[in-house]
Parts: sequence; structure tokens; C-alpha cells
Amino acid sequence: MKKYLRITVLGFVFCLTYSLLVSCKTKAVLNEGSASNEMTSEKIIVNNYKNKKGFSTLNISASAKYRDEKNSQSVSAEIKIKKDEKILVIVRVLGFSVAKALITPAEVKYYEKINNTYFEGDYQSLSQWLGTDLDFQKVQNLLIGEAIDDLNKSVFTNTIINKMYKLNTNDDVTEKSFFIETDQFLLKNQQIIQAQKEREFEVDYSNFQEFSKTLMPTHLDLQAIQKKGKTNISIDYRTVTFNEEVTFPYSVPEGYERIFIE
Repeated sequence: MKKYLRITVLGFVFCLTYSLLVSCKTKAVLNEGSASNEMTSEKIIVNNYKNKKGFSTLNISASAKYRDEKNSQSVSAEIKIKKDEKILVIVRVLGFSVAKALITPAEVKYYEKINNTYFEGDYQSLSQWLGTDLDFQKVQNLLIGEAIDDLNKSVFTNTIINKMYKLNTNDDVTEKSFFIETDQFLLKNQQIIQAQKEREFEVDYSNFQEFSKTLMPTHLDLQAIQKKGKTNISIDYRTVTFNEEVTFPYSVPEGYERIFIE
């Protein structure tokens, strides 16, 4: 049981750090537009980047459900973000804090109270565990519902799938796809496939609402597939505050054992 609890909490902390979305008072839902074959990839990207979020800090509370092939559990989480600098994740079960993670551009730190263990490492370890290559900017973009990559730095093919624009790029190792709706040009889905490594990663965004004149998703489904199995997390927001002073307390309690991700 302790082994499964450790895997569950570890999965929640790591997966929530790159998949949780934010929200506040809702105002408007997304309307469906119509795709045009005449729209170039460059124009789609320009329109999508008109939705980029401007903020200094975010303080978020959310609920989430974690599922893998052996375990399932629901938790609540608090997410604090200082843009481009650090992200703090606090995971609670039945109101009790069970884990905490601090993410910066240089490293990922984590400890959990169930087994009295902690982790410290770089993004290589995190990427291997999750099955997709990550860095701080990609984590932050996923948290706020933006494309993990700078779309201006890649060459895309452009097709229309299910009334959405699909931007696709593919090299010898990795295929990436970004699905963008046709009304406000919001990102609805992003996928990473590494067939040779048998790894897939996908985030699906839904229930778009308007917060402080910015449209954002209020629900997501995240799925990571690799040789060792499948991990899925579904997330719904509770509350969020923008641009207020936040603190990032993090200290590993004495006597905790360091663990390593294989």
C-alpha cells in the first residue's frame, strides 16, 4: 500500500505541475467558428498568440483525479506561480497536506509525508518519469493553457480536423500537433508522440470561460503513455487570484530519505 501511495502522490505532484489550469469568475463560453483552407500556419499562430496571458503571480486552488493502471485517487491542490521564476505545488488529501513541490528554471524539488521521502533533480529526471521532454517554460505554458513550444520557431503543416486547425511538425524522433479552434484561435489540444521510444503525451482543454478579459480553459484531461503504462489526470479549478503577493515556503523536514527516479 505504501508503495502505491508513494506512486500516487508522486504522480499528482509531478503531473499537476505541468498540467493544472487556472480560473476565476466565469463570464463567457467558447463559440465555434468555421475553418478556412486559405488560412496559413503563420496567420493561425499570430492569432493564437493574441491570447497570451499577462500576469505576475497566480494563486490557484483546484481539484484533480489521478488514475494509472494500478491506482486511482482524488486530491486537492494549491498552485502558486511567480511568472518565469518559480512554481509551488501543495497537494492535500482529505484536507491534510501530503506533498509539496518547488519548480524553478534550474531544478525540481519534491517531498511527501506518507513515506517521509524527498526528491531533488533536474528536468532530465522529470522528463524520463513523465515520458516527455520538459523545461520550466514548457511547464509554465502548460499550466496556463498555452503551447509548450514557441510556435514561431517551427515549420508546420496546416490541416483542418473536426473544424479545428491542426498544426503539425515532425522530425525523425518527435511529432508534435497543436489543435486550435477557429473563433478566438484558442489552443484546444496538444500532443507529443515519440514512436521509437513508445511515448505519447496529450493535454485536452475544454470548458473555456472568460477571466479578466482573457479566455482560458477550466477543465483539462492529461494523458501520458509510455512502456511502463498509462497515467491520466483530470483537473477542475476552484478559485484563483491574479497579481497578488504570494509566498513560496519550501523546506524538507528533517529525517526524510532522498529518492531517485529511474
